[in-house]
Order: sequence, then structure tokens, then C-alpha cells
Amino acid sequence: MSTLPRLQAERSALFLDFDGTLADLAQRPDAVRVPPALVELLHHLHLRLDGALALVTGRARDDLEPMLASPWPWAAAFEHGAVRLSRQGGVATTTRPKGLARAIAAAEHLAKRHASLLLERKQTSMALHYRLAPSLAVLCEDTLARAIADEPGLQLLRGKAVVEVKSNRVNKGTAIEAFMQEAPFAGRVPVFAGDDVTDEAGFELVQRLGGIGIKVGDGPTRAHHRCAHPEALRAWLADSLLASSTAP
Repeated sequence: MSTLPRLQAERSALFLDFDGTLADLAQRPDAVRVPPALVELLHHLHLRLDGALALVTGRARDDLEPMLASPWPWAAAFEHGAVRLSRQGGVATTTRPKGLARAIAAAEHLAKRHASLLLERKQTSMALHYRLAPSLAVLCEDTLARAIADEPGLQLLRGKAVVEVKSNRVNKGTAIEAFMQEAPFAGRVPVFAGDDVTDEAGFELVQRLGGIGIKVGDGPTRAHHRCAHPEALRAWLADSLLASSTAP
């Protein structure tokens, strides 16, 4: 696993996950704190990259935008790419997948029995968080797996103390690929940083296109590069910004 390369602002298209990548994980999604100066850093990166910056996250748009001082000028993909906000402001949304209601109902029943579980309903997907009750991991996974067993269009995602149900037609790789066909991303070298198994499709895509995948934290990964934690990634982004701004 090699050290992080320098970000080439004139040539790069930058894609960033949020939880566990730009911001540290918390016991609950609504307890995540935006690091000081992060919004300013993103704005400067957006300008330096001529707009070729996008957040690529599993979070819902209505959940994340207020945390980052909405409205923002950069592009973004929410719900693992099911909701995609272009640089020009247009929104493309995947149809709510068939069978999702059954998965939500199963998760609701489980959450009523275990107060430590947190159900997150999104526009096209859902997530069941068990960080406060790690002993319930298998129960959560098995319950949702049974709920979608007869729904070939749905996919179960196992993340960090969370299990999600989403359409199997979208992932962070397909979202990044769509951005790379549009201005101002087209023709640039894609760089994607993420921390979880849900980011692996993004790593695979950018590296197939000759770009750079960066895994934040430990664990197995397809990414060719790694940094220790979100603070280290933010420092690398800030250093890259400074270096590109002072380059002759």
C-alpha cells in the first residue's frame, strides 16, 4: 500500500465520501460533527479544481446538506448514487426500488423491540444502525436478508455497524462513472477517498480509469493507497491545496 500521491489540481477530479472519510464516525449518524474549517476547505478545493469536486455518500440529501451549510456549489451523489446532483444543479433520482417497503417494515419491527437500533429511512433506500448494540449485528443482517430474499432488484450492504438495503442498480462506482462523463469532470483523472466496504465499487472504478483510490482507516480494500484516519485525509487535502496554489 503506497503513500498518498500529491493531488494535481489542474488534472484531477476529486470524489469524497463523508462519514469516516471527511468526518469521524459517531455513535449515531445525527451525532457526527463537522470538523472546523471543513466547509471552507471544500469550497477552496472546489474553486482550485474548477468545479471538479463531488461528495459521494450513502447519506440522504436532506440529512447531509444542512451539516455542510447548504446550499453548496459542488456536485454530489447521495444514497450510494441513487440521487445525483450535477455541477449544474440538475438532480437525477433512481426509481424507488420494489420491495423496499417490506424491508423497512421488518426493520421497524426490529427497532421497536430494541431501542438501541436506529432506522434511517431515505428516498430510495434504508439503513439500520446497530453501533449502540453490536451484539445485534447478525440479527439485523438476517432480518433484512429474509425481508428482501424474493426481491432480486434489492441489495443488502454491510457497512460499519450498519446494514443497508438499496437498489442493486446503483453504487458509488456507477455514480462516479456518470460524473466522469460530464463537465467539469470529463477528461480528468478521478481520485476517490472512502472508508467502508460500500466504497469499494468506487475504488474499483477510478482505478480502472487510471485514477487513484484512497482507503481511509484499516481493513481489506481494493484501493491502492491508504491513510490512517479522516484527520490525515483532511491534512492531505489541505496540503495538496496549498501545494497547487503555490506551484509556479
